[in-house]
Amino acid sequence: MGSVIPLFHDFTDETVLVFGGGSVGARKSRKFADEADVVVVSPEFADADFGGAERVREAPDAEAVVEWIDRTDPALVVAATDDAALNDAIAEVADERGVLVNQTDASGERDANSVVVPATVEDGPVTMAVSTDGTSPAVSKYLRERFEEEFAGVGEMAELTAELRQDLRDEGMGPEERRAAVRRVVNSGRVWKALDSGRSNPSQVVSAVISNNTGDSS
Repeated sequence: MGSVIPLFHDFTDETVLVFGGGSVGARKSRKFADEADVVVVSPEFADADFGGAERVREAPDAEAVVEWIDRTDPALVVAATDDAALNDAIAEVADERGVLVNQTDASGERDANSVVVPATVEDGPVTMAVSTDGTSPAVSKYLRERFEEEFAGVGEMAELTAELRQDLRDEGMGPEERRAAVRRVVNSGRVWKALDSGRSNPSQVVSAVISNNTGDSS
């Protein structure tokens, strides 16, 4: 198989089935708990936050995995046990059922239906994701933390420019001119500073930047 292609998937009201109650299983559970119904199956559970997931104390074999997948009809299966052979079996069953699977001990080229769960930064309507395809979680964490620092306020900028686009459209500004005006705002250090300073209404700065046809990066 070729390399993976990043996509965003809505798990609202879907089921995510996690096999493995260790720290990795807990982290994956927290990842999906806000949107999905998460079920974690494991003979033991770490003293960790599972995000309110339903935890079932059971040590499933490959046959039991089939039953769990058929019973819960998950949108995603996570194979996060400490048994590599069992993780392989879980991934195989999920693939046979046509269910997306995240095998936490796998990296590099993956089989069909296999997915990577990236490290993400969320700010309002903006979601940034980074993945090393499982080769270096430490690098993913480092980049996520850099994103959080470097792009603080990006959600507010997205909302601001969404309103600006609509306002300019209502004023009758043409598409090309409108795109150029929005780009000037996004590239303007003055606007970013206005957002960062907590000004309740940076509209004056935005208006000044739009009227400056040469752009503003300071």
